[in-house]
Amino acid sequence: MNFQHFIYDLRIQDILDILFLSVVAYHLHLWFRGTKALKALVGLCILGIIFTFARNYGLFLTTWVFQILWQVLIIMLIILFQSEIRQALERVNPLSGLGFHKSRQAGKWVKGFTSAVFSLARQRIGALIILERMDRIEEWISGGVPLRGEPGPEVLMSVFQKESPLHDGAMVIRGDHIELVSCYLPLSVTEALPKAWGTRHRAALGITEKCDACVIAVSEERGQVALAHNGELIRVKNQEQLSQLVTRALTSNNHQENRWWKGIKSLIFGHWYFKLGSILLVTLFWLLLAGQQDFEVTVTVPLKITNIPPNMEVIEPVKPEIKITARGVRKDASTLNERNVQARLDISMARVGRKFFPITRNQIFLPTERIQVVRIEPNQLGFKFKEKQ
Repeated sequence: MNFQHFIYDLRIQDILDILFLSVVAYHLHLWFRGTKALKALVGLCILGIIFTFARNYGLFLTTWVFQILWQVLIIMLIILFQSEIRQALERVNPLSGLGFHKSRQAGKWVKGFTSAVFSLARQRIGALIILERMDRIEEWISGGVPLRGEPGPEVLMSVFQKESPLHDGAMVIRGDHIELVSCYLPLSVTEALPKAWGTRHRAALGITEKCDACVIAVSEERGQVALAHNGELIRVKNQEQLSQLVTRALTSNNHQENRWWKGIKSLIFGHWYFKLGSILLVTLFWLLLAGQQDFEVTVTVPLKITNIPPNMEVIEPVKPEIKITARGVRKDASTLNERNVQARLDISMARVGRKFFPITRNQIFLPTERIQVVRIEPNQLGFKFKEKQ
């Protein structure tokens, strides 16, 4: 396989092909990172490499087995990981990183709210509070009791006291008011979480793996406050830090931090090592599979004149050329050039004056029979002859 010819014949469609699949591979990694689905994707990539190797190098039995089992394997994976796949599809939004959202400002209640959260932590009262952002969370939660009110200290203390019938579950804050309490959340599917994290922290991570919400978790065992977002959990040290995080989460168009050009910069350079790895991996797959791609190439070659009658002389054209378009798999067609393609024309029937000769596929000689000529331009040539003096 001649990679040099592949690079030389690289088209704008090929570049777009690689870039698009690189974006898909990068987001698949982000969405499935740390889950069992990521291991399945890695396994599929390895099987794909083995299948490509087997097909290219004539491993008949291996290729046959893969062709039989491949569709069954894909269906099984869709059934097993339907929730992860659905989550990934629902979160496809290429403009989300550019900050094109409605402007929304955090309310004056934030200071009292964060003070109440740390008051719960000091009293070792567990709590789970969801801050809804752009994504609606109804489909990811179950249960819930409507409770319309401002998330102030008195309400938080009343809801999460152990004697309260509503303390078991999560509180949902939408905008500047409490929407629901006593909600049940999906647990995180991420593996290798610290053993010290209980159900509350796994639930906090679980909902942020499925939408863009932020979740505040208060541990009753350790009296600590943590904030979960995008499948990550960070410990909050004090009230001031929590106020900043809550304000940032509820402010979707901050002029200092979410300018569109900063969004573009983040889109290009954020997690650049993952993005570079995705491009390299997709490029490798493209090079492995491109050799089997149907490919057309057009070359201009000189037309070699044969069997000129001894008493005749060609006046024009002196150096005839034709343009040949050929099709074949890329690994063969991409090697065509004027040095390995020949065109010969027998003009033994030449007469004085002008005569037209058809140019047919039988007069074209290619380096391999796997390539087919699809078009010849022009398909006939006119020659002017005279008798030799």
